[in-house]
Amino acid sequence: MQKSFMHNIKLFLFGLLLACTANIHAAPSVEFETSQGNFTVELYPEKAPKTVTNFLQYVKDGFYENTIFHRVINNFMVQGGGFERDLTEKNTRAPIVNESNNGLLNAPGTIAMARTADPDSATAQFFVNLADNQFLNYTSPDPDQIGYCVFGKVTSGFEVIQKIGITPTTSVGRNVDVPTKPIIIKSVKLISEVAKESAKEVAK
Repeated sequence: MQKSFMHNIKLFLFGLLLACTANIHAAPSVEFETSQGNFTVELYPEKAPKTVTNFLQYVKDGFYENTIFHRVINNFMVQGGGFERDLTEKNTRAPIVNESNNGLLNAPGTIAMARTADPDSATAQFFVNLADNQFLNYTSPDPDQIGYCVFGKVTSGFEVIQKIGITPTTSVGRNVDVPTKPIIIKSVKLISEVAKESAKEVAK
């Protein structure tokens, strides 16, 4: 009986060790709740550390709540994270350095930082690629070829992004490709699917 008890203790400790290891190496994920449905994005801090840290800070601050996807182009991308429903632009923190030279490509389902012509001007806005947008990838440090920093990928709910992509659009003032009916980002929450699954396995 003592031997069986010790064996169970060892199994428990081993499972706990696996869970802790999984938590350390689990890629952070965020879940978007939108007026068109939910989708989940896995982030890659090892590839774009400053970008992911910046994005997660906006998430933790609740910055994205009740913002909109303000620019939608079918077969290209959907962009959001910077404007309220009335197209008032939200105040942001300082811009971050462009980490586009990280090996990640603007492939379908990837999420990248939006910016102006200045390579290091990204703040809170992001876009999700609907197509293989190779012309947005890093090719050189030249400002015209530095590309757009990919920092994650949609792991579930890409059909929601595709549905957003076919939304009818219009022009509103200086803003073009604006959905005729606002597509609201209700919330963005930090989750960790890998850690959850590991915990379930240990509990069995």
